[in-house]
Amino acid sequence: MRQIAALPYRTQGTAIDAPVGIMLVTSRETKRWVLPKGNLIPGLSPHAAAAHEAEEEAGVQGLACPTPLGAYRYRKTRKSGASLMIDVDVFPILVTHEMDEWEEQGQRERRWFTLAEAAEAVDEADLGALIRLFRASEAEAALRRGPAVKILKGAGGMFGWFQRLLPQQGNFFDLFEAHALTLVAGADALSRLLQGGPNMAEHIKEIEEREHDADDIIREVLQTVRRTFLTPFDRGAITDLIGSMDDAIDQMNKTAATISLYEVTEFDQEMKDVAAIIVDAARILAEALPLLRNITGNAVRLHELTERLVKLEGQADHIHDAGLRALFKAHGETNTLRFIVFREIYSNLERVVDRFEDVANEIDGLVIDHS
Repeated sequence: MRQIAALPYRTQGTAIDAPVGIMLVTSRETKRWVLPKGNLIPGLSPHAAAAHEAEEEAGVQGLACPTPLGAYRYRKTRKSGASLMIDVDVFPILVTHEMDEWEEQGQRERRWFTLAEAAEAVDEADLGALIRLFRASEAEAALRRGPAVKILKGAGGMFGWFQRLLPQQGNFFDLFEAHALTLVAGADALSRLLQGGPNMAEHIKEIEEREHDADDIIREVLQTVRRTFLTPFDRGAITDLIGSMDDAIDQMNKTAATISLYEVTEFDQEMKDVAAIIVDAARILAEALPLLRNITGNAVRLHELTERLVKLEGQADHIHDAGLRALFKAHGETNTLRFIVFREIYSNLERVVDRFEDVANEIDGLVIDHS
């Protein structure tokens, strides 16, 4: 038997490097901590069904990634007395709204946990392992050790700290990781933008600001490459990696600019699904970049992460095609202007995911060359 589950998550606080929190709910009978989960719902895609369970059981709404994080298995006793193994696909959901009232409010308790606490709270070992993998803790730890957090929070003189910190071998890893976090913040703002509502202008502004932050970082990387004698990788590999990352945030900004230009306020579900994929891709990249500090020791994990990025890109292509097909059938002949505008938004969103695949390819190249 197969079920779906939601992994509701959010960043705890407003800082770009804020830790991730996971919401768990109690089961109705045993009161143990579990993810919101249930059976597949006829007429709904698996990730949409997971979002439905999150709203019904936990009272949260948000963007569900169409590609599952993974799966876990547990044994369930049926009403017939049979004890059967259930395989559960887990879909990450970026929580954008917590409801004050929801359907199963009186039947369950809900609570936010840190990743480590959530992994310990659930009974299933496979699920605990999935939760532990859902993190960018290495990136967060590295940034707390260095000054990048201050830069991205706006403290001090923007990027003046670079000049004081650069050793003879350059500060490339801190710069890579700082840029990755601009992608995380940009993706989060993009996902909120596609939810519509009264704050769209603020989300557009934030994406633009994050793109400017990323420009400052790539500029420093290129200058450091020119003036550094020893580099951790080939100079071309460094510039290709940071360039492909910068292309991703640039494309997010182009998407936001298109939405602003044409004053679009409502979006297709397929657009929101691609945005959810972008959020997950940025999170994965934020975990992968710190692992480059020890490529040999982290080669296996790096391959797992880049493989997931490639899988997300393939899923985004399918959603993009389905969205365009539905758009053409609905408006291709009756509302040509709407079709053209929405097609441009679809294309921009698809290119964002394509750029993440480019980053994955660059990382794979480094693993091949250096592990």
